[in-house]
Amino acid sequence: MNSEVYRHILQKYWHYDDFRSIQLEIIQSIGNGKDTLGLMPTGGGKSITFQVPAIASEGLCIVITPLIALMKDQVENLRHRGIKAAAIHTGMSHDKILATLENCIFGAYKLLYVSPERLTSETFIKKISRANVSFITVDEAHCITQWGYDFRPSYLKISDFRRYFPNAPILALTATATLPVVKDIQKQLGFKEDNVFRMSFLRPNLAYTVRKANDRDEFIRQTILKTDGSVIIYSQTRGGAEEMTKYLKEKGISCTFYHAGLDNNERNKRQEEWKSGSVQAIVATNAFGMGIDKPDVRMVIHRECPASIEAYFQEAGRAGRDGGKAVSILLYDESDHKRLLSQLRTDFPDKDYIRKVYDDLAYFFQVAVGDGYNCRHEFNIDSFCLNFRHLPVRALAAIRLLDQAGYIEFTDDDDNKSRVKFLLERDELYRLRNNSPLEDKLIETLLRSYGGLFVDYMFIDETFLAELLGIDSTHLYFTLKQLNDKNILHYIPRKKIPHIRYTQRREEGKRIVIPRNIYEDRYEKAAERIEAIVNYAEDDEKCRSIQLLTYFGEKAKTKCGLCDVCDNKEGKLDDDKRKYIYNKVMQLLSDKRPHPVDELLELFHDTTILAEVMTEMSHEELIGNDGNDIFLI
Repeated sequence: MNSEVYRHILQKYWHYDDFRSIQLEIIQSIGNGKDTLGLMPTGGGKSITFQVPAIASEGLCIVITPLIALMKDQVENLRHRGIKAAAIHTGMSHDKILATLENCIFGAYKLLYVSPERLTSETFIKKISRANVSFITVDEAHCITQWGYDFRPSYLKISDFRRYFPNAPILALTATATLPVVKDIQKQLGFKEDNVFRMSFLRPNLAYTVRKANDRDEFIRQTILKTDGSVIIYSQTRGGAEEMTKYLKEKGISCTFYHAGLDNNERNKRQEEWKSGSVQAIVATNAFGMGIDKPDVRMVIHRECPASIEAYFQEAGRAGRDGGKAVSILLYDESDHKRLLSQLRTDFPDKDYIRKVYDDLAYFFQVAVGDGYNCRHEFNIDSFCLNFRHLPVRALAAIRLLDQAGYIEFTDDDDNKSRVKFLLERDELYRLRNNSPLEDKLIETLLRSYGGLFVDYMFIDETFLAELLGIDSTHLYFTLKQLNDKNILHYIPRKKIPHIRYTQRREEGKRIVIPRNIYEDRYEKAAERIEAIVNYAEDDEKCRSIQLLTYFGEKAKTKCGLCDVCDNKEGKLDDDKRKYIYNKVMQLLSDKRPHPVDELLELFHDTTILAEVMTEMSHEELIGNDGNDIFLI
């Protein structure tokens, strides 16, 4: 397709004059029906590379992403621009999902966002296979490879899904990928040929800095006080994010915290407070940042060292997306190295322990050897660990490895959404007289938003309902409970209990085999990533930017001149120059007679440092200057 067609779409919907960097090359590649991999660092404009060709192409572009919040944001933004887009996620009712899929079949949308888990749904496959699919986009494509830092088994289902659309090319996008990861992404997605477009990972406006701080929280407080603009502080734990926020608030800094433990309404509220500038700083876990389009972040601080350069680089890259000067600060000391190694051992417990967890699960669910295939059980992790004396974090690591080895399927966020069914007939609802205005409004909103509530239990999205009603999720919960207590409806709150399904008959624990590619290979790669980030943090001789670019396989031409290493080098060089000039001046004046200023200027090319040294020597009353000559005092 002619590049002018793509430019016209860009100008019409986004009001940009032209594409940036490799955007057009990626668009033309996927537009020509070629499997394409785009490597674009945070802020590189990934979404344009699939949204523009989706509009230009006949049919539907399926966008696979693991982030529900990102789905909702992008769909909302696209619709605001007048582009037909939809998403299917766990917060939707069954009827709404079916309606969305029917609209896809009839060509009502140009883009459909789904999670990788959705690709195994029989209903979804049956419906979507009837749609005219132009191409498939895989966002966060590094998640498909076990060599990546954020491997997710659900991504492996994408290659099977491709078979339903043999003529649809695939566009894979990621912000962080080493050379082995680049090769494996293409292999796992079944690329017909290597086809990679790389955008430079160089960020000339971003100063990477590593600091050692005895009191990290106080260091962060003082740093924020010196910073004009928005700040992100990354913490490795939810508790750490909350404690850091409390400390900063007590010290008078406007901030909030963000992590996956908050409900959607609260997360959205805090995110908006920070994006709008109502608060200067947001303290967050790695759950925060994906799809956040805030260009004027002046600083990103890592309170603790992350487990990989990939994670660090992606999070650090959220600073300075407007091209203005920005700083990324990594706080690091030996305790970080010890913590990362300890976490590695937790993530990969020994195989005998994994076998014991497998046996304990069978006892917990009362599953005999040879039984259990395809049986699904609610799994209360607290009860399990209490009964069998396991540490929850270690037990969960073993369960996830059993999942990846194919013995069980562990789902910790299944379709256990809240459900509602009306107990009264429609006519009886209209005759109710003792409800509060909010209760009546909620009944009306439920009836308007969901069908079939009088026939069966329907899944509801509490965040969506709360937004429609203009209240918070807690207020909505208690209003639903009140209607439940009045026997107007039956409300089943969302379950937080995960599920385990046996994907094969139960084996004896001693027969369990954890393959090398699931355990040893991934352990070694994780250890290598820890070693890489530790080496980066401890290397104060090589430019930080050069270190990062080299890690991602890019040749760096020049030092950044901004990072702490370059800054120290420049400082040391200046000190050496000062000493040299000082000694030369003293040597020149050692004959104890005046010398013309021009004589000094001929000796030294760096007149700036010469002037500074002479001023210092004058203040120390070592030399005098009458305007024409320099002499010893």
